[in-house]
Amino acid sequence: MASAPLPAHSAPFPRFAQSGIAQLHSVSKSYGPVHALVDLNFAVRGGELVALLGPNGAGKTTAIRLFLGLVKPTRGRVSVFGGDPADPETHVRVGAMLQVGRVPETLRVREHIDLFSSYYPDPLPVDVSLQIAGLRELAERRFGVLSSGQKQRVLFALAICGNPDLLFLDEPTVGLDVEARLLLWQEIRKLLEQGKTIVLTTHYLEEADALADRIVVIHKGALLADGTPAEIKARVRRKKIRCVTRLLPEIVEKLPGVIEVERDREATVIDSSRPEDVLRQLFQLDLTISEIEVTSAGLEEAFLALTRN
Repeated sequence: MASAPLPAHSAPFPRFAQSGIAQLHSVSKSYGPVHALVDLNFAVRGGELVALLGPNGAGKTTAIRLFLGLVKPTRGRVSVFGGDPADPETHVRVGAMLQVGRVPETLRVREHIDLFSSYYPDPLPVDVSLQIAGLRELAERRFGVLSSGQKQRVLFALAICGNPDLLFLDEPTVGLDVEARLLLWQEIRKLLEQGKTIVLTTHYLEEADALADRIVVIHKGALLADGTPAEIKARVRRKKIRCVTRLLPEIVEKLPGVIEVERDREATVIDSSRPEDVLRQLFQLDLTISEIEVTSAGLEEAFLALTRN
């Protein structure tokens, strides 16, 4: 993927200069007896990337469908750019890359992008969309013959081709290899630099950690956490101790402050809420202990701790 400059008008928001360009105001959404969202307040500020995280069934897809005007809330209010997300004037400022729906397989890549671009008043040139998504060499191929990773890149191109101010990316790197994923991250960062606002859902927590200005965690339709990646990780006080010790795991797991113990080849890995106390005990019990590493909880550990119940 190679970047291309966007038109000058396409940097509408200085980073974080505006608040609440997309908002859920005390929103609940039910499907019969199933409560997908429960009194959820959630705002997206202009120029930021928000990663919306949660287990399967947490309500992420419902929240995005509300922002896109595809469903109505049972209670509460949804606003995008201060208006109804279903209004046509709102639609032309929003792009979305979703994992649902069908894309006609007989059209060529360029034809798809040309068609989608025609729905917007001021789209990117088709060649620019192709270049950003790394599709120039695939422009004349039919969508149906592309690999899953190539199809993902076409969906990304369709999301950005209208030059939207607000972009929803639902699992954008599914099916991409490592190199293609890193290149897409690069393009997402460039969109942010150009003033775009992005809402990202992903199961790759390292992706959220690498890209997000804010992380919002929802579970069972309710808000669990909202903060920077560092703030979310700081909510979990446990740390991980990795060392080579002669002590058996069943001895280590009985030490005060130890949460969990596992073996990783020759090393013992200890999750601890009191790492300093655990290390003192280890030194007393095993004078030969070596190769000690202590690391703070990562986003994955924080996410699991927040959503465990």
